[in-house]
Amino acid sequence: MRGASWPLKRSPVVPRFYFHLYNDIDVSDDEGVELPHWDAARAHAVRLARFTFAETAKDEGRVVLHHRIDIEDEKGSVLGTVRFRDAVRVED
Repeated sequence: MRGASWPLKRSPVVPRFYFHLYNDIDVSDDEGVELPHWDAARAHAVRLARFTFAETAKDEGRVVLHHRIDIEDEKGSVLGTVRFRDAVRVED
């Protein structure tokens, strides 16, 4: 059929989040991760903080609770921060 317009299917845009680590060595995330929404991005940052926390504790025998991961959007805006103290529960 000439002149018929087919509905265009748009694929949903999945946002890309960047996770910048600020601890003894600052590491900028240049690749980012596509995640469906903010809650998934925050959960990802918590997992990264816990992993880094555990590796530092294992390798150096110490952790610094104010170290953090900043979550940034594609425009370069910091959307939130996960501090190591927010990612773990320290019990005595």
